[in-house]
Amino acid sequence: MQQYFKIGKFAASTGLKGELVLQHNLGKKTTLKGLEAIFVEEKKDSFLPYFIQSTKIRSDNETIVKLEGIDNMEPARKLTPKEVWLQADDFKKLAAKSSPIAMLGYNLINNGEDLGEIQEVIEQPHQVLCSILYKGNEALIPIHEDSLEKVDNKNRKVFVTLPDGLLDIYG
Repeated sequence: MQQYFKIGKFAASTGLKGELVLQHNLGKKTTLKGLEAIFVEEKKDSFLPYFIQSTKIRSDNETIVKLEGIDNMEPARKLTPKEVWLQADDFKKLAAKSSPIAMLGYNLINNGEDLGEIQEVIEQPHQVLCSILYKGNEALIPIHEDSLEKVDNKNRKVFVTLPDGLLDIYG
């Protein structure tokens, strides 16, 4: 089964021709070069492809996207504020290695225990939250300078030392 990674959302429509503002967490300016399609999750685990007609950089974390078949404001508005996803291969090519979002799909290791795969990365001003499935429940694990030990890109693992009792609320 194809794996998808959330990279951001369509924040707004812009202009009269149905262009959309994609706010992304890829960690660098991007025109999404080489990308044919982005995906919108219509219902849980069901992704619809939208083919890219053109793009242009707006800022470090915003790209203006023109999608095929979206030619005016009305259908563009229906796509806001929907989350935007990429297939795993495309995500790996576009995400900056130093960006927190690059940890998606890595396993979170606390004191030698594999807690699970990072499902979502939520960037906040002073920390990053990693969502994992822990003992059948969604757990939000804070990652910041005090808890992060190292990131092993080769083996796709994030090593942390979590405060005592943090995992107890999820187990």
